[in-house]
Amino acid sequence: MALYLPATKDNAPALDEMTPREIVAELNKHVIGQAAAKRAVAIALRNRIRRRKLAPELADDILPKNIIMIGPTGVGKTEIARRLARLANSPFLKVEASKFTEVGYVGRDVESMIRDLMEIAIDMVREEKLEEIEEKAEQSAEERLLDLLLPPPAAPPAADSAAAEAIPTAAFPTVTLPAAGGDARQRTRDKLRQQLREGQLDDRMVEIEVREKNVPSFEIITNQGVEEMDINLRDMLPNLFGGKTKRRSMRVSDALDYLVQEEEQRLLDMDQVTRTAVERVEQSGIVFLDEIDKIAGREAGSGPDVSREGVQRDILPIVEGTTVNTRYGMVRTDHILFIAAGAFHVSKPSDLIPELQGRFPIRVELDSLSVEDFVKVLTEPKSALIKQYTALLETEGVHLHFTDAALLEIATFSAQVNQATENIGARRLHTIMERLLDEISFSASEMQSKEVEIDEQYVRQQLETIVRDQDLTRYIL
Repeated sequence: MALYLPATKDNAPALDEMTPREIVAELNKHVIGQAAAKRAVAIALRNRIRRRKLAPELADDILPKNIIMIGPTGVGKTEIARRLARLANSPFLKVEASKFTEVGYVGRDVESMIRDLMEIAIDMVREEKLEEIEEKAEQSAEERLLDLLLPPPAAPPAADSAAAEAIPTAAFPTVTLPAAGGDARQRTRDKLRQQLREGQLDDRMVEIEVREKNVPSFEIITNQGVEEMDINLRDMLPNLFGGKTKRRSMRVSDALDYLVQEEEQRLLDMDQVTRTAVERVEQSGIVFLDEIDKIAGREAGSGPDVSREGVQRDILPIVEGTTVNTRYGMVRTDHILFIAAGAFHVSKPSDLIPELQGRFPIRVELDSLSVEDFVKVLTEPKSALIKQYTALLETEGVHLHFTDAALLEIATFSAQVNQATENIGARRLHTIMERLLDEISFSASEMQSKEVEIDEQYVRQQLETIVRDQDLTRYIL
């Protein structure tokens, strides 16, 4: 699973200007508690900024201090990494270690994580470059569309021009023609431009030439995986597949969108995009390696999990620094920051092979959530659950109001159920909230009274049965 999140558009300062304390403050807006984990990732990001200010010969020797997060599910490990990606504006990939297999087994090899990270960086840099050329592309597309709506005047036939030159000039009196043709055409073009920008011509049909997209492509499956060799015949045989076009009628609004995309592709320098993406991956890439505990353990040499230790050995060179071949060139992994995470319920961090343990020198333990933490999770983050459910029901005209006692009761029930059954952390709140608001969500569109107050008594009435029966299978995804 690859996960890419773009840079946040909030009014937060740029990462280069943020101190570790400010990075932690930004993470506090979205993740409750876990101060040790936030502190560790803040220092790791700040060290990257410090390294960029050093001389190149010294900076090359300073490697990132990879982090391993240890804690039960649902306490914020993945969420810290997700929010970190928004702050860092760096190529970011989240993968599950359990998806990889040892070389020689059918499945994904560990080098595919770097190839996926490279694809994310290419998309990221391409979007940035497209924003830079967006205005120029729109202007060029607008001019091309105006040429279709108001074609230029046809040149006079060559034969007529030659005949006119053969007639003596003295045979005709001198006539001064009004120079209104060019001015009138320019005024008409300006009027069409105004109508186009105001959307008055959106429904008019226009005929444009579009490129055919039925270009064959294929992949070569090798022992390194299907994702390594991805070949497009358009790249190999541009003269054979690149020039076919056909005329197609479409609405002006659709034609403008198509022409803008065509101009963007024409103006975009993919060589520069590739160079920038490779540099960004090598210098500021982040890989979040989740479920690392699923590949921990020493096998006896038999059974379905025989390749777990082999996966660790394959991950080791990627983490400590190697060169990976991608479709965009060779990529060094020396300065990519790796953040591993796992619950380690069954296995222990010491069950990882010693070499891999040594490549994650920073270890932070995340705490289980208390009742007070549950209350904060419900209310404090920007996208807190209470805010989400309130906004959803307001689309039906229903206004929810939660009392402080009700919030405390919801948090208490969540903590009790986590203790009595499986501890799934903050994800338990999704279970509890769905059960609590089940009746209101079902009948919201038919309710007569649109003002609903959720108090302590209502919470107990709705939730006491699931605590007593401990049957939550209907609500656990």
